[in-house]
Amino acid sequence: MNNLILFDFDGTITTGDSLRKFLIHYHGWIKVLIGLLVLSPVLILYTVKLVSNNKAKQILLQWFFKHEPLDVFNKKCKAFARQCIPKMLRPEAVEQINYHKNNQETIVVVTASAENWVKPWCDEMNLLCIGTKLDVFENKLTGKYLGENCYGPEKANRIKEQFNLSAFDKIIAYGDSRGDREMFALASQSYYKTFSLT
Repeated sequence: MNNLILFDFDGTITTGDSLRKFLIHYHGWIKVLIGLLVLSPVLILYTVKLVSNNKAKQILLQWFFKHEPLDVFNKKCKAFARQCIPKMLRPEAVEQINYHKNNQETIVVVTASAENWVKPWCDEMNLLCIGTKLDVFENKLTGKYLGENCYGPEKANRIKEQFNLSAFDKIIAYGDSRGDREMFALASQSYYKTFSLT
């Protein structure tokens, strides 16, 4: 059967948030702690839902990565994908991915995390990747998104942009948060915080 398999990344394939791990990998604990302290008012407002996920994440990206050279950033992203992501993987998620790969289905990781550090891992796994794209000016990061943060409705928008959904016999989605609801709405089968090996 010609099936489309959609996987969220953070918390679904991995045991936790890759952005937090990436910040530590990139900057070290001291700078990350300083940054979180400086940004604590924004993070508190996000926690009580007075600042959106999109806005809080962009403020964080700007503080940590604005003016960062793209070649340096991508080099560290590839190192993170190679060295750190394998240590974060849920064994049951990898098993589920391999099950779908063995069935020769189209597998896509759809993530709010930046493609820069998720796509290198996806490439190694022979998976497609749809993620947040980061804006670049004069070969440096601006700290802004290129387009929208790939979260919630944007996940569904990006999937529909890339695929003709009517061409698939079945669409199966795996996720773990409210940011996956719109992706689930596209699926004929969806699994929340669980996997189904059949």
